[in-house]
Amino acid sequence: MSRVVVTDSPFARTDLEAAVAKSHRASFAAYNCSAEEETLRATGQAQVVFNNFAPITAKVLAGLAADATVIRYGVGYDNVDIAAATELGVRVSNVPDYGTATVAEHAAALLFALLRRLPHYNATIKADGWCATRAFGELRAFASTTVGLVGTGRIGMALAERLRPFGFKIIAHDPFVSAAALQAVGITPVSFAQVLGESHAVSLHLPLNPATHHLIDATALGLMRSDAVIVNTARGGLVDVRALAAAIESGALAGAGLDVFESEPLDSYSPLRGLDQVILTPHVAFVSADASAKLQRMAAEEADRALSGTDLRNWVNPPSTGQEFR
Repeated sequence: MSRVVVTDSPFARTDLEAAVAKSHRASFAAYNCSAEEETLRATGQAQVVFNNFAPITAKVLAGLAADATVIRYGVGYDNVDIAAATELGVRVSNVPDYGTATVAEHAAALLFALLRRLPHYNATIKADGWCATRAFGELRAFASTTVGLVGTGRIGMALAERLRPFGFKIIAHDPFVSAAALQAVGITPVSFAQVLGESHAVSLHLPLNPATHHLIDATALGLMRSDAVIVNTARGGLVDVRALAAAIESGALAGAGLDVFESEPLDSYSPLRGLDQVILTPHVAFVSADASAKLQRMAAEEADRALSGTDLRNWVNPPSTGQEFR
């Protein structure tokens, strides 16, 4: 009998996942794993594994059934050892499009709040009752503001679509998208260094992998304008937060809006927690009732395809060119 396992889930119930298992006469079990050893025990000889944040390591993958499929709830899959999965013949799938609009809207909300200096005004008025109009510098009209996108996949493009009616100039760097494709939707393609140097606001929309880990480091931050802000709703490991905090504390950067962190929950000693210029949200950019329902349904549908032996909708570890994001 096949086994279907949920290692951990963002949902209150797993009825859809259980129903798929039942329809294929497979056993079903749901857990709340967080460490490698408990994930290993939970997934032994599983044919289908639904996964949220539990570590899917080489050791865990080696214990799965032959031709197993790991289905990641959501877009990113940096908690899955993709190289090991490919070597072992384990297919990995994700759900990249369930919350595109929701994440783009959250990124836009962070950008608007930062560009209008809302965190500064809010903190100052709460502390002092009022502040001078230009206490934190001049406010730039959106029509004279450049927003730079690092990565222009589904979410990056959705954000550009939402920003365009406000008159922003939008530039972007993405080595996987042609200049013509960007220009066709009103985005100016530029180099990575140009995105950093020319933008008043930078928004990150790319996966976390060895090539993108700490892509935004002290060197990258040094290329940015002192009045610029940065938003990250993608993956926490894209940003070296100590370098980011240092840049903001020194006045080399105006602020940041972060929904994702390298360590979650955020460390009690994180330097970001004491900075009024930083907006912190608890990995909720993807959250809405509609998006959550769609995510669970689409993950269950992928499991049905895996158990039926048909093509997966979104297989993330096929042979690739290995091109790096730079």
